[in-house]
Amino acid sequence: MSHHIKGQGRQQTTLFPEALDDFVSEDNPVRVIDIFVDEIDLSELGFERVYAKQTGRPGYHPATLLKLYIYGYLNRIQSSRRLEKESHRNVELMWLLERLMPDFKTIADFRKNNGKAIKGVCRQFIELCRQMNMFSDSLIAIDGSKFKAVNNKSRNYTPSKMKFHISRIENSIQEYLDGLDKHDKGSQQAEEKASSSKLRWLRERLAELKDMEKTVQEHPDKQVSLTDPDSRLMKVHHLSRQVCYNVQSAVDTKHHLIVSHDIVQSTDRGHLTLIAKQVQQAINKQDITVIADKGYFSRNDIKSLDDLGVTALVPQIDTSGAKRKGIFNKSLFRYNKQKDVYICPAGEELQNRMRGFDSGLELDLYFNNIACRDCNIRVKCTTAKRDPRRMRRWVHETLIDTMQATLDATPEITVLRKQTVEHPFGSIKMWMGSTHFLMRRLDNVKTEMSLHVLAYNLRRMITIFGVPSLISAIKA
Repeated sequence: MSHHIKGQGRQQTTLFPEALDDFVSEDNPVRVIDIFVDEIDLSELGFERVYAKQTGRPGYHPATLLKLYIYGYLNRIQSSRRLEKESHRNVELMWLLERLMPDFKTIADFRKNNGKAIKGVCRQFIELCRQMNMFSDSLIAIDGSKFKAVNNKSRNYTPSKMKFHISRIENSIQEYLDGLDKHDKGSQQAEEKASSSKLRWLRERLAELKDMEKTVQEHPDKQVSLTDPDSRLMKVHHLSRQVCYNVQSAVDTKHHLIVSHDIVQSTDRGHLTLIAKQVQQAINKQDITVIADKGYFSRNDIKSLDDLGVTALVPQIDTSGAKRKGIFNKSLFRYNKQKDVYICPAGEELQNRMRGFDSGLELDLYFNNIACRDCNIRVKCTTAKRDPRRMRRWVHETLIDTMQATLDATPEITVLRKQTVEHPFGSIKMWMGSTHFLMRRLDNVKTEMSLHVLAYNLRRMITIFGVPSLISAIKA
């Protein structure tokens, strides 16, 4: 005769009821959250209502709500309504909050009103990781990823979209009028029908679209998002675009911890120096090495990083258009540092003739009029009929040459960057779900991202050290 494991009767009473602490094991992550928040000086970070007033109705201590949010983001519960529900039924939260059950409005207002302080908590955890010597290698991978905003594509307007919508409405109006002329030739009924509700709606809609077109043209970024004004329409894949934010992340290659992060409203290019500075401040070290993909390549950034003492490893991008034109690529022209000349594919020397500026860069210009004039393969080198092939070289191009030589000598760097920085993005997006961000406006989205980063780093440290060891390190 078979038997099954039987549970305890629901009406069974006990003489000595179990303590709540008995339901939370010693290696439960909530114990790390509890100790970490208790060790933080919330007043110094700028949290509101740390010190309660003597009059009025008592409020919740910010430590209680901060613990609730860290637990929520660690367990894929970001919604304030869901957090309220969990506080009523979740044993771990009952232990963590000491059976307090704040309502969803209180929970949501805490996140909205303490954005700057919450970002400070994220930095505080990075400081803890630094004190535990987690960033000794100083090799950092940097990348950006697009995260969907709370703004549908239909609620985002660009000049091309405005042109399309206006053209469609104008065509609809014209087709409507042509239909009236066809069925009511010269009759007075045509004029009466012209004022019908459909035509009136089309004309009102056209006026609205033209007003919106003016607003779009006046916007600095030439686009307007109605639901979340700070979000932007960006390319996500080769054939796909979404209204989103571009999350910048710097991850250490040894432990895959997010050292620094930020949110921008444009492409990756031009933000390498910003993230590298944040990394230097976070780990309190100047001589670091950063790896990024070719989307970050910018000569101005490379020079700025060199001035900061940062070694940058960023592949170059070829924007010459030589292949499209059917002529020799710049890479086929070899630079001779000793003579300061370029050797062209025909073996001729192109001398340094003058210096100028282009797109904010100081450039040397190399060419050889006589050699180009008499060259047998000129048609493969330039499309100009009279002018020689000119080579432009940035005055600090040695930095690019040194960087490219390092990349060529260590091809595994590219694989290491991808393996490092894609891991956190994948984990966080999986936790977020298909909706990604829940909040609107840039400052609020930055707060939400800080909570995700804090939860991710906390999970990584628990995985590396375990709960008891991490608690000991926090208390030390």
